[in-house]
Amino acid sequence: MAKPRIGYSRRTLLKGGAAAVAATTLPAPMIWAQDIKDVTLRQFGTGVSNLNEVAQKVKEELGFTLEMTALDSDSVTQRAATQPDSFDIADIEYWICKKVWPTGNLQAMDTSKIANYDKIVGIFKSGKLTPESVIAQGTAPHTVGFVDGPDGTSFAESETGWMTLIPTIYNADTLGIRPDLIGRPISNWSELLNPEFKGKASILDISSIGIMDMAMVVESMGEYTYPDKGNMTKEEIDLTIGIFTEAKKAGQFRAFWKTFDESVNLMASGEVVIQSMWSPAITAVKSRGIPCVYQPLEEGYRSWGGGIGLSKSLDGIALDAAYEYINWYLSGWVGGFLMRQGYYSAVPETSKEFMTADEWGYWFEGKPAEGDITNPFGDVLASAGDTRDGGSFYERMGSVACWNAVMDENQYMVRKWNEFIAA
Repeated sequence: MAKPRIGYSRRTLLKGGAAAVAATTLPAPMIWAQDIKDVTLRQFGTGVSNLNEVAQKVKEELGFTLEMTALDSDSVTQRAATQPDSFDIADIEYWICKKVWPTGNLQAMDTSKIANYDKIVGIFKSGKLTPESVIAQGTAPHTVGFVDGPDGTSFAESETGWMTLIPTIYNADTLGIRPDLIGRPISNWSELLNPEFKGKASILDISSIGIMDMAMVVESMGEYTYPDKGNMTKEEIDLTIGIFTEAKKAGQFRAFWKTFDESVNLMASGEVVIQSMWSPAITAVKSRGIPCVYQPLEEGYRSWGGGIGLSKSLDGIALDAAYEYINWYLSGWVGGFLMRQGYYSAVPETSKEFMTADEWGYWFEGKPAEGDITNPFGDVLASAGDTRDGGSFYERMGSVACWNAVMDENQYMVRKWNEFIAA
């Protein structure tokens, strides 16, 4: 199958007048448009970005079918690692890639086929947001983002032209709070274990992420300073989980959540007033007219990033379609859709074209809103004069203390985590 040269989308080629361009710049025969409608790509990932609206837009603009399945993070990891024939596209986080890549279930991707590769933010290429940035602890995306060739089995230390995942979405995570029920400022991670919130706190039950939230709390309490929160020793794991087990036995936690909806319901009901949270969950609570803040904290943020990985078995026109999908994904519409929920796009400048100046100012630049700010579904999230929790893109992503991680002692950590949940 001849691949369309990057830079010409199917939409462009089908417009009248483009035929002459296509004839001179693209390999023949051009059977892309006729055959693409028969392609179905099976994608799975977390509910964060496996959205029906994206699948509908793909059908409308690219012509093929994208079947999406949303799972929790642990199920995503298991499926990517053990069921390689069950998917074409794995929409996964970088810490999950560290577990999945060694299985050989994904194929390296050629960055020369990615139209906006040069516009991808530095976090995913060098690890640095700006030249002055300090790289945070944990599994930073760039450390598992490249391999040394199409058949590379180990991660490369710098850009090689072959990526494990094409980055799509990321954010700086912190604690969500109900300011109306707390009634005072919250500035530190240690507040999660403050006895004042006994029975009204929650942490997420996804071990690789939850342990990082725990570490932020332990350091904030002054109990211990980790050489690397993202790669603890057994002794450090014992210390960390021990502190939280003690708090659990004292009745600190109302619940432990695994899914987006669970976190929203705990917060919206007021059963929980402080907890691990994700940005669109805050958005969902606020869209119900309930006060909820994604609280910037003195110690910084715990961050995560996700991207699109391709099944090793994907080839032919289906592989062409997958590259077309990735290029479309980074061309702006999806980025705008995600950024209006509080996430960031891997290529922010294309997203700007799909947002109003007021939306861009509010979400990306940290400017006060000039009018109502709505999510993609029309729910009002902020009004004139409001600013985004945590400020601008550079303020928020510039204050990342650690990334979600997979540790050398991962199996031991998971065992200890399960003991904590069962305690």
